[in-house]
Amino acid sequence: MRSETGLKFLLIAATLIASNATIAQSVDELKRKYPGDEAVMLNSSAQYKIKLKDGEPYVESKESQQLMFLTANAAAYLSQYGFGHSSFHEVKEYEAYTQTADNKKIKVTNFKTSSSNSSGVFYDDVKETLFDFPAIGQGATGNLNMQVVHKKPYLLSPHYFARSIPVINDELRISFPKDMSVKYILKGQDTDKIKFTQDSRGGEITYSFRVTDQPAEKDYADAPGVAYYSPHVVFYIEKYKNDKGQEISYLADTNDLFKLNSSFIKDINKTAGPELKRLVDSLTTGVSSQEEKARRIYSWVQNNIKYVAFEDGMEGFVPRDANFVCSRRFGDCKDMASILTLMLNTAGVPAYHTWIGTRSLPYTYRETPLPIVDNHMICAIQLKKGEFTFLDGTDPTCVFGIPSGHIQDKEALIALEDGRYTIAKVPSPPKETNQLVDSCFLQLTDKGITGSINIHLSGYYAMNTNATLNYINGKEKDKYMRARFSRGSNKFQLISYETGDRSDKNNIALSGKFELQDYARRIGDEWYLNINLLKLYEHEEIDYPKRKMPVEYDFRFIKKYVTVLTIPDGYKVSYLPQSNSFKNDVWGFTMNYEQKGNTIVLSQEFYNDHLLLTADMFKAWNEVLEHLFPLYKESISLSKK
Repeated sequence: MRSETGLKFLLIAATLIASNATIAQSVDELKRKYPGDEAVMLNSSAQYKIKLKDGEPYVESKESQQLMFLTANAAAYLSQYGFGHSSFHEVKEYEAYTQTADNKKIKVTNFKTSSSNSSGVFYDDVKETLFDFPAIGQGATGNLNMQVVHKKPYLLSPHYFARSIPVINDELRISFPKDMSVKYILKGQDTDKIKFTQDSRGGEITYSFRVTDQPAEKDYADAPGVAYYSPHVVFYIEKYKNDKGQEISYLADTNDLFKLNSSFIKDINKTAGPELKRLVDSLTTGVSSQEEKARRIYSWVQNNIKYVAFEDGMEGFVPRDANFVCSRRFGDCKDMASILTLMLNTAGVPAYHTWIGTRSLPYTYRETPLPIVDNHMICAIQLKKGEFTFLDGTDPTCVFGIPSGHIQDKEALIALEDGRYTIAKVPSPPKETNQLVDSCFLQLTDKGITGSINIHLSGYYAMNTNATLNYINGKEKDKYMRARFSRGSNKFQLISYETGDRSDKNNIALSGKFELQDYARRIGDEWYLNINLLKLYEHEEIDYPKRKMPVEYDFRFIKKYVTVLTIPDGYKVSYLPQSNSFKNDVWGFTMNYEQKGNTIVLSQEFYNDHLLLTADMFKAWNEVLEHLFPLYKESISLSKK
């Protein structure tokens, strides 16, 4: 329901922000300052008011955004706008309108609300309200004003200052009672641009964070989650005094966070029901090894419980009882953690509910003891004292003993017995675990070359390939396999392929036969051929020093490529390129040519020992490519004996 009083307040707030927070700049000035940008965020404001209501924290915010459109073409890119909300962050009032260049106000009336696909797997009742700003033209502004009630104060969202368009002025204000403690942490890059002030009046403290003239944030497909680099403020209530004058620790440390999280699992899995008990017995009867019991139970959950991510309200935090999950055969990450934990404990394997943040989040429990640190739930087991094995039921191709790829190197909050907990780090498998070995055998023909390819994959390479093959068939599978084997030029033709035995999730073998016409050149009695058919890492230079945000890799790895050319009868090698190698502190390669009997063998190896490349590593990354790319121009030559 909207009230005229509330909307008037929001409009007054937006006007004050526009008049006081930034000096008016003309469209021409902004176009000169930000060439190529279609619009700027002229003013943005979020004002949080924290107080006590019925003895507990209560939070409302008033938020205003004002875009200025800089070109006549802006409507084609930026007319549609919107905002997210949920049962935890309820938008009570909102208004949007366009203020044209000649000062006419045209209200938005076409608001459309629908479910939003959230990247989180912990809860997902997020709604998205979209609309189109009408009458957009050069010099017009699009205005949005909202009033939000944050029903769960422990779920306050970080405030981000950067966007895909330049930000001229952005301010976050947080007001709270003097006898309340509110903490904040600046995260992301360039946080020195966030100007902080603190004011104290009457019985209230106000924090103010302001950023001006923030350039547009460029999007890179290989960047990690936005929280790694985009400047933002994480703020939260540490403690407060209730209406009886008692000091209440709210989110002061990991003890408070665990107390909150454990409240979501206190009423589930009291006992294993008959169906679940029979199932566990059928999987483990006659098995004495705890590891083998765990392997069998994990495999059963992976293969028989379907992962469904959608949740609503508090169901996004509270796992369902394992007996219910067992009976209906599907659930979200929490439900899979629930059934794994009870099944394993029923089999005598110590197993624990475990909260964890995926690699899209840079936060740690000790730095930010908040619910935003974790967006996922798994199961941890202890086969040896002090050592945990992490089981993610949502990944059906994950190998037992290897954590799912999206939780590598992350902290896990593990609920132990008797109300205790521990924080442990999930390992990241070494590069030797994840190997791709590509062997290609070539023969020269009158039309070009023909050959066969064998690809062996292990670790995450095997898991990811198995996951893909599980969901494609027919023409999609043919297209995928052609892309997987393709090399040389766009004339590559995959004649046939086989996927081999896929029973071992940790290893998979692919094989294929191909033709590649017009690739080798024959001039008189000489053959000329570049047998480096896969020119890896071409066009993967990092835009240094312009790029600041990190580069993310799925996992550490080793790639090996062996190309074997059979020398035609009556021919000999007249030129063989020299072997070469280069490495630095970031990465490297080796490239070896040798003649073995009637064959020429090119062996290449590349490795990556990082999950994240930061800006200080970009120069070294490019340095390796500078040594690699010239080698791609080398060809062998064969002449008649």
